[in-house]
Amino acid sequence: MVAVWEKAAADVVAVLRSLEEDDWERPTDLPGWNVRAVAAHLAHLESVLAGRGQDPVDVPAAGDLRALSSRFTEAGVLARADWPTTRILDELTASVAAQHASLLASPPADLAAAGPGFAGALGWTWERLLTNRPVDLWMHEQDVRRAVGRPGGLDSAGARHTAQVFASALPYVLGRRVRPPAGTTVVLDVTGTLPQVHAATVGDDGRGVAVAPPEDPTARITLDLEAWIILSGGRRPPESVDVAVAGDEDLARRTVAALPVTT
Repeated sequence: MVAVWEKAAADVVAVLRSLEEDDWERPTDLPGWNVRAVAAHLAHLESVLAGRGQDPVDVPAAGDLRALSSRFTEAGVLARADWPTTRILDELTASVAAQHASLLASPPADLAAAGPGFAGALGWTWERLLTNRPVDLWMHEQDVRRAVGRPGGLDSAGARHTAQVFASALPYVLGRRVRPPAGTTVVLDVTGTLPQVHAATVGDDGRGVAVAPPEDPTARITLDLEAWIILSGGRRPPESVDVAVAGDEDLARRTVAALPVTT
């Protein structure tokens, strides 16, 4: 996971360093964030994880944990609003290098222990932190690529890791969000780059579990990798991407609508 994290960071930095000046102001799929804001967000998180001091910035007060998390995220972007893009990228690169060296020299002894900094404050373990950071980095690489019209990176280590994480969420999506009757099975058929097939069924206890894809599921959803990550990442609504459904179409559509597991 540390290696995937480091590679995902290197990949997004490479894309960002290749941008033209105008590209930094292009809007992304994230409301209110342009490419510069995405880069500042990544630099902030990696800087905090590397133990670097942060400039104070005023952000509107927040009450619940989700709002506090959003406030923390926005603080990093606001603090870097006037930075040259080279400074943002240099901070991101140096922070990743420092944390990578630290993790290689002294890996966490217990992956179930609370993670450092903001991770621990959010209740994340080391395992969850090491799982989530490559997802965040790669998803934001894709945000930037879509914003500037430079598709790619769909077969990288970050892409494979993120696909695995999103696939592991399918049973939760089906059992906890869609809540169809016991015995219902949904197949997710991902085509194109990194083709893969996943399936989940609902047990008698109402929980979703991963199963081998059956030949005749209750519903089948077919879409390409980019559409899948756009939906699972909550970047765009279902009607904005190409999705084919078969079998119980209502079940399939409700499952597609419930796919977002991160934003």
